[in-house]
Parts: sequence; structure tokens; C-alpha cells
Amino acid sequence: MSDSTVKYGLLAEFDTAADIMHAAEKVRDAGYRRWDVYTPFPIHGMDDAMGLKKSKVGWFTFFGGATGISLGYLMIWWMNAYDYAIVVGGKPLFSAIYSFPVAYECTILLAAFGSLGGMLFLNRLPRWYNPIFSSERFKKATHDKFFLAIEAMDPKFSDTETRKLLQDSGSKHIEEVRD
Repeated sequence: MSDSTVKYGLLAEFDTAADIMHAAEKVRDAGYRRWDVYTPFPIHGMDDAMGLKKSKVGWFTFFGGATGISLGYLMIWWMNAYDYAIVVGGKPLFSAIYSFPVAYECTILLAAFGSLGGMLFLNRLPRWYNPIFSSERFKKATHDKFFLAIEAMDPKFSDTETRKLLQDSGSKHIEEVRD
């Protein structure tokens, strides 16, 4: 690799789910913040081992749904009371009961858009490239290997100390990743 590339971080390989779980706990306890785990299947308890907090996507869903029901009722009220008012048999120009199906569907639609948009925003997606993809060994992450990557941008990152932590965690192979 040329010297003009920038160091992205260290990529450590592990053989079993138990090994990666143990390593994640050690990295979390060491105070690293910019790191991630890559596994071929979901591992129960990994969120706790990584110290991840509850997702904020639910708030995007809630505000999308609240906006949807408000806009649904507002739309029906505007259309029936002002835009195209039709008085039939003395019925009111607006009723929350007959407006409910439209407002309910708007709630579901905008809540779904809020969930999707919130997930994309919080995950900083779309992200078309990650320097880790240049590693030949990383291709096994979707088959049978477990990987832990610590980014060089992490405030606690030190090449020697971070490498020692990963070795002490039981890593079988540690690779420097460059961008």
C-alpha cells in the first residue's frame, strides 16, 4: 500500500461467537467509542456486550405517526368543511368518526416513512464504501468468521495499545486497514 493512504483502523479476526463476545466486552470496558462488530449471524447479547443504548428510531416513528394523524384529520376537515362543503341531510361538515380511516392510514404511512428515514439517518446511510471491504480476510465475515474493527479516529486509539488489547482478547489475526 502506498504511504498516501490514511489509516482507517485495526481489524481483528475471531473464530467463535463466544470469542467475539468476550472481545466486545473488553473493548467496551476499555472505553472505545468508534468500533463495530461484524458477524455472519446475529448473536444474542451482543448489544449488551457492546454497550449499545436503546435505538432512537422509535422517536422518528412516533413523530411521523403523530404528524400523519394530524395531517389526516386536517386534510379531511379542510376538504369537507371549506374546500368542497356538501350539506347532505343535516350531517355535520366534519366528524372525527368518519374521518378516522383516512387519518389512520396517514398515521401508518408517515410512521413507516419516519422509521425508514430515521434508520437511514442514524446509520448514516447510504454509505457506498467502507475501507474494511478492501480486506481479503473480511470476505469471510458473511460465511464463518467474526470480526471486530476499531477506527483510528477513536480518541483512545493507539496503534500499540489497541493492537495489544485485541491480542489479549484472543484475536487470531490483526490487520491494519487503510483507506
